[in-house]
Amino acid sequence: MTFLEKIINNDKELFIYLNSLGNENWDTFWLAITNTLSWIPLFLLFLYLIFKVFGWKKGLVFLLLTAILVAFSDQFANLIKNTFERLRPLKDPSINQYIRILKNSGGYSFYSAHAATSTTITVFMYLTLKKYYNYTFLFFIWPLLFAYSRIYVGVHFPTDIIIGAIVGFLIGIIYYHLSLFVLKKIS
Repeated sequence: MTFLEKIINNDKELFIYLNSLGNENWDTFWLAITNTLSWIPLFLLFLYLIFKVFGWKKGLVFLLLTAILVAFSDQFANLIKNTFERLRPLKDPSINQYIRILKNSGGYSFYSAHAATSTTITVFMYLTLKKYYNYTFLFFIWPLLFAYSRIYVGVHFPTDIIIGAIVGFLIGIIYYHLSLFVLKKIS
């Protein structure tokens, strides 16, 4: 067995274990967490904080920059998914009979766009707002819950989540520095 095969087998075993921790009493909660629309209040909070700190002109620039960031993060994840073509757990015949599937999802699994994009936005907002507000570190609760929900509902393996979060973290940092450059240019 190659090193990569060992990683994939361990990933599947860990997925089965984490996914099996679920029970019907928590299903509604995790389905709500995995639904992007459930996070609208958090997005509105981000917007409020940005506009409060930077005013309307720079706030609109941040809104545009954030929209571009989300589109880039999502499309980059799709490019990687279509390159690797890893089956989602719910479509993997070697394990799908052993797992709880709460959500059907198309496309491929590696890496998680939800984990990447939520981490990207969080890092960007954290770095942008940390010097203006205490407790911005609490923003990181969102990607942690959001990412785990993808395992719980049966659509992503742990490595999909971990690599997605790492990529999202890096994109968020790079994008933050690019945004500083853009803001200096418009000031």
